[in-house]
Amino acid sequence: MAEIIQERIEDRLPELEQLERIGLFSHAEIKAIIKKASDLEYKIQRRTLFKEDFISYVQYEINLLELIQRRRTRIGYSFKKDEIENSIVHRVQGVFQRASAKWKDDVQLWLSYVVFCKKWATKTQLSKVFSAMLAIHSNKPALWIMAAKWEMEDRLSSESARQLFLRALRFHPECPKLYKEYFRMELMHAEKLRKEKEEFEKASMDVENPDYSEEILKGELARIIYKNSVSIIKGAEFHVSLLSIAQLFDFAKDLQKEIYDDLQALHTDDPLTWDYVARQELEIESQTEEQPTTKQAKAVEVSRKEERCCAVYEEAVKTLPTEAMWKCYITFCLERFTKKSNSGFLRGKRLERTMTVFRKAHELKLLSECQYKQLIVSLLCHNLLREALEVAVAGTELFRDSGTMWQLKLRVLIESKSPDIAMLFEEAFVHLKPQVCLPLWISWAEWSEGAKSQEDTEAVFKKALLAVIGADSVTLKNKYLDWAYRSGGYKKARAVFKRYSQTFIVVTSLSTPYSRLLRQDFYLCQESCNMANVREYYERALREFGSADSDLWMDYMKEELNHPLGRPENCGQIYWRAMKMLQGESAEAFVAKHAMHQTGRL
Repeated sequence: MAEIIQERIEDRLPELEQLERIGLFSHAEIKAIIKKASDLEYKIQRRTLFKEDFISYVQYEINLLELIQRRRTRIGYSFKKDEIENSIVHRVQGVFQRASAKWKDDVQLWLSYVVFCKKWATKTQLSKVFSAMLAIHSNKPALWIMAAKWEMEDRLSSESARQLFLRALRFHPECPKLYKEYFRMELMHAEKLRKEKEEFEKASMDVENPDYSEEILKGELARIIYKNSVSIIKGAEFHVSLLSIAQLFDFAKDLQKEIYDDLQALHTDDPLTWDYVARQELEIESQTEEQPTTKQAKAVEVSRKEERCCAVYEEAVKTLPTEAMWKCYITFCLERFTKKSNSGFLRGKRLERTMTVFRKAHELKLLSECQYKQLIVSLLCHNLLREALEVAVAGTELFRDSGTMWQLKLRVLIESKSPDIAMLFEEAFVHLKPQVCLPLWISWAEWSEGAKSQEDTEAVFKKALLAVIGADSVTLKNKYLDWAYRSGGYKKARAVFKRYSQTFIVVTSLSTPYSRLLRQDFYLCQESCNMANVREYYERALREFGSADSDLWMDYMKEELNHPLGRPENCGQIYWRAMKMLQGESAEAFVAKHAMHQTGRL
């Protein structure tokens, strides 16, 4: 192995000598490069190979190439690239070839090889890399598309790209993505030929080229792909995607019309077809010669386009009266309603249209819960409380067991300052399961805190604690403690805690009201010199937070040492209890703090 490595190092000497001779690297740097290269060579020549060693080798060589480039730019020397850079590039390619042969299934390794070749190698070499990669990973359509795009866009070889797509379709005859990209490529090819022909005509050059036939220039090859693909891949979504691609090319008007007509003929029973056809009305320009100039005239024109869209949707929901079709209709109305406009006329029309469509769909019960929620939120954002309440009432009638729907309805009522909020909260709890009621109880308490007396708010919390059980009660009790602290200070919070202390579940966050209450109690007990209570609260806090809070143990020990009624002899026992409960970094932090305290530095 040593002989092989020595030979490879000697092969590098000519390029290293050139680097030193032309002043890109110093003699010391060349020696460092040789040493590093020897280390890397040993790693990739040993019997047990690791992929990470090959990656390190490649990365080092790439860094060296980039450094050479920067130094060339700095000194303005651009010669001897064949002897230096090309030699390094060939060596890296050899390493990549060995690695990709060893770990054939690693797609990321192949992609790294491709990226390197795109930047440093020749186009011919990259074609070979793509061929080798696709021979192994022919089951991945994305790699075929990548190779074909490179042939089309970088090598400017439409024929090579076409051959790759045809080979890919033999492996994946039902892959929509392949057909779409192949379709796009043929349209791009036709557009390129049209531009070439225009340039020749401008130069008054008569060029006989079979590729310039009228059929090819109009996109006949793309049309053949379209016909073949829709006969294999069914569905309006694929059809629409091809139409969207064709619309990017102005010369393909006939092809666009053909695809559009086929879409309407083949997929009448698909809501996506109707949705697409309706939205196309927004793209159709006015037939009148005079274009609107004033803001009011432009708003009227936009409103007319939207009315034409709605006319198509109205026909659609008659032909296809399904929930999916109504969803497309209401989604369109919501999109136009939420679109910003300075025209009051246009905003009014959009609101009226949205509410009309909503009422029709609600009567037929063909809207999902999600549509009700979206509409309520949109109306609330525009401060349209009356319309939002109408939708919320309709939603809760249809989805009586939805906690979110009731919450939105109550939010609307709170913002509209309804006098019957408490009664409506009670009504909601009648229809909902207790498991989904926690957000509503919290909303009721928060509303009551701002609108009612402390007695009323506390009554809400007490009622909630009787109704909410399980893990949800922890959140509610902490909310209760938090409110008690805000409204009556620590005395009130302590009273609440003592009342429910037997039912409190362990909490882990040191920022909870419970934790803050315990901390405050320590200070209150210290002021009263009641060491028994101090110990009680420390013990209670340690049961909750003793496995993670090293400071709490230190505070307890300091209290025993410094309090007039403390017992310093208890510190040893506290220390060993802490070592048993604390884990990982918390235990290490505690030991360090204890040592510093012992030496008088803490």
